[in-house]
Amino acid sequence: MSASGEFQYRLPRVTGGHRPGSHDASSLGSGQRFAGHARLFDLPDPRRLDLRASLRDVRREWLVRTQLERAAIPLYAVVDISASMRFGVPSTKLERASRLVESMGNSAFRSGDPAGLIVFDAAEPDAFAIPARHSRGIGQLLGSRLRGESLPPAAAPTAPHGAGLKRAIEPLTGKDVLVFLISDFHWPLDLLGPALDALHRASVVPVVVWDPAELEPPAVSGLLTLMDAETRELRTLWIGRRLRERWRLGVTRRREALEAVLSAHDLRPFPLFAEFDPVAMSRYFMDDAR
Repeated sequence: MSASGEFQYRLPRVTGGHRPGSHDASSLGSGQRFAGHARLFDLPDPRRLDLRASLRDVRREWLVRTQLERAAIPLYAVVDISASMRFGVPSTKLERASRLVESMGNSAFRSGDPAGLIVFDAAEPDAFAIPARHSRGIGQLLGSRLRGESLPPAAAPTAPHGAGLKRAIEPLTGKDVLVFLISDFHWPLDLLGPALDALHRASVVPVVVWDPAELEPPAVSGLLTLMDAETRELRTLWIGRRLRERWRLGVTRRREALEAVLSAHDLRPFPLFAEFDPVAMSRYFMDDAR
C-alpha cells in the first residue's frame, strides 16, 4: 500500500449525523444494526414484522423490528503548521503529515464521508482552511495544501503556537466529527486539555509527529550548534554522556506528560515518527474497536 493510500477507520460510538453514509447513527432508519422493537401500529411496515417477538409479547401486540440508520461523518485534519513542524530529515514533519492528510481524504471519499482541513499556529491562518467536502480529488487537494509554496510562512514566536488551536477548532465545537489532531505538541500542554474539552462531541485521533533527530541525541561526542526552530536562536552545546542522558530523559518525560493529558480524555496517541503507514493507522482503529 502506498504512503498516500487508504486506511480503514471506524468510529468508537454512534454518530448523530443524518446524511446517508457508512457509520452507525443514533436515528432509526433502514440500516442493518438492530435497535429494538416497535408496535406495528406505531410503525406500519409489515416487511419488518417479527413473528417470534410478537408471540412472546405479553400485551399481544404485533411487533416490528427497528434498525439504526447509517450516516456519514465529516473528517477534519487539524494540523500544526508552526516552524517546528517544518523540521526533519530526509522529509520534514509537515511533509509526513501531508501524506497522512492525503490518505485521510482518499479514505473519506471511499467511505462516503466529506473531508476538510484546518491549520493552526500562533497566527491562526483561517484563510488557509478547506471546508469539508466529498469529492474524488479531496485527498490530493488536502495533501498539496500542506506542501510547497502554497504553505503560509510560519508565524513569529510572539505567543505559544498552540495558542492558535483554540480558535482553529471553534467551527468543530459541539459537532459529531472525526478529528485528526496533528502536531509535534512542542508547546505548553496546559493548552491541550481545554481544546480537547471543547471537542467532547468529536472522535479525536491525536497524531504525534516527532523526528528521529529529536528522539535520539548524536552518538558522537563534540561541540554541536543547534538552532531553535521557533525563535531561530543559536546555541552551542557539548554533546557528551551526561547531556545524552538528559536528552533521553527529557524525551521520556515529555512523552509521559503528553500521554497523561490524552489519557485523561480517554485518548490514545498515534505516533508518526517516520513515514506515514496506512496499515498502521488501520490497526490503530481496529485496536480501539476491540
